Amino acid sequence: MRTKNTVDPREVQAGSDAFQAHEKRDAIYKVSTFLVDHFWGDPPQMADALGVLLLVWNNAFYRYGLFDYDALERVLRANMAGLNKFRMRGIETLGGEDEEPITALFAAFLDGLAIAEGKSKGFRSPVSVAKALHLLAPGFFPLWDDKIAKGYRCHYSHDPSGQYIQFMKISKGMAESLRGKVETRGSSLLKVIDEYNYAKFTKEWI
Repeated sequence: MRTKNTVDPREVQAGSDAFQAHEKRDAIYKVSTFLVDHFWGDPPQMADALGVLLLVWNNAFYRYGLFDYDALERVLRANMAGLNKFRMRGIETLGGEDEEPITALFAAFLDGLAIAEGKSKGFRSPVSVAKALHLLAPGFFPLWDDKIAKGYRCHYSHDPSGQYIQFMKISKGMAESLRGKVETRGSSLLKVIDEYNYAKFTKEWI
């Protein structure tokens, strides 16, 4: 486990290349990104667009029950002003003043994306929150999963919003060290970092 927020650009590039070679579900990411952009400002349609990705990328969680699209729509509607601002930002702009609004936003999406039916009703997924936030502000909010969070010692079993902010700080340091040194292929730098994290920690391709 690294102790610094920097990483060898060649390793990140190798991870991103491995992701592109092995991970076929990235088509879902492209479709969801397009839909969110197309329907931006229309919460019902945005909720549908987020669902396209979440029900594929986090199907291990939602196989126990779906979230309530109406609840997600209400979260989007209530937070559009903040989301508009975050959408225009890059991770390098993260500052201490962002911690309170990010904590509130994370908590709102935890509720909005909770399983709404069946025996697992009320179960919440910090992974789903990060995926949704990333689609809404792809240059600012990083993606994570169980293995990635553990790899960076930011696991969300306790204080998920606080751990996510810590993960954002780590991602900020990585982005600052990688800017202009890896291929982004038209995506955000955070997407490339996630491809590396997924290849390294989730799949162990590198």
